[in-house]
Amino acid sequence: QVQLVESGGGLVQPGGSLRLSCEASVTFANMGWYRQTPGTQRALVATLTNSGRTNYADSAKGRFTISRDNAKKTVYLQMNSLKPEDTAVYYCYARTFSGTTYWGQGTQVTVSS
Repeated sequence: QVQLVESGGGLVQPGGSLRLSCEASVTFANMGWYRQTPGTQRALVATLTNSGRTNYADSAKGRFTISRDNAKKTVYLQMNSLKPEDTAVYYCYARTFSGTTYWGQGTQVTVSS
């Protein structure tokens, strides 16, 4: 059974940092993070292929860093200089080599003073 287990969300003040983790039960071709706020569609934050190619949303460039530990089947999102507009539910994303997509359960990130 394929599982994606997320951790690391929470409440942080503006300018602070958080690191999200997503551990997978199998090896995926692509892994990454999307986020969603009420009334909006899920939006890309960052993705990372098994070979190391990254893709960032413009809002994440320069502040967020995605990385993965292939041995641990885990992807990380280091988020620095957080802003209130980063508040959202963050979802781990994973795609198999055959193109099947999986989602984690979501973790809340709240940036507020």
